Amino acid sequence: MTPQELKSLVRTIPDFPIEGIQFRDITTLIGHGQGFAATVDWLAEQVRQSGAQSIAGMEARGFIFGAAVAAKLALPFLPIRKSGKLPCDTIGVDYALEYGSDRLEMDPASIADGQRVVMVDDLLATGGTACATAELLRKAGAVVEQAFFVIDLPDLGGAQKLAQCGVRVGALMEFEGD
Repeated sequence: MTPQELKSLVRTIPDFPIEGIQFRDITTLIGHGQGFAATVDWLAEQVRQSGAQSIAGMEARGFIFGAAVAAKLALPFLPIRKSGKLPCDTIGVDYALEYGSDRLEMDPASIADGQRVVMVDDLLATGGTACATAELLRKAGAVVEQAFFVIDLPDLGGAQKLAQCGVRVGALMEFEGD
């Protein structure tokens, strides 16, 4: 399937979660077998070309795409979790949200020092969670230079923010606006 055909599988829901937001819903893409497979294939090819040794996915939709790509490439998958979700000793980073803060955590034993990790997620908006993920992975000893997304919302500046964090971005599709 072409990127344009895949883009047509993403449902737009106006005024969700608040008025003025155009929510890009990937459930229609992952619910289309051929579309989901083509999306995973595209992501897997990008990750393969990057030379990654493992893939990190951010909770929760990054688990869908990241784990599928990791399985396809027979690479380890590193789940980046919200606070309090892991039953082992963790390391974490706090990061700012529009209204407040949040925390990401991971098992530090899941990464070898100097391991090349690529981040995979469904959507890049402001880049805050992705930058925090890169910081967390680096804190654990990983080398993080690239991230791949299904959707980029370029008007929200996430790719520029990730560039400032030292991470290059690739995206299968873009949607203008919020």
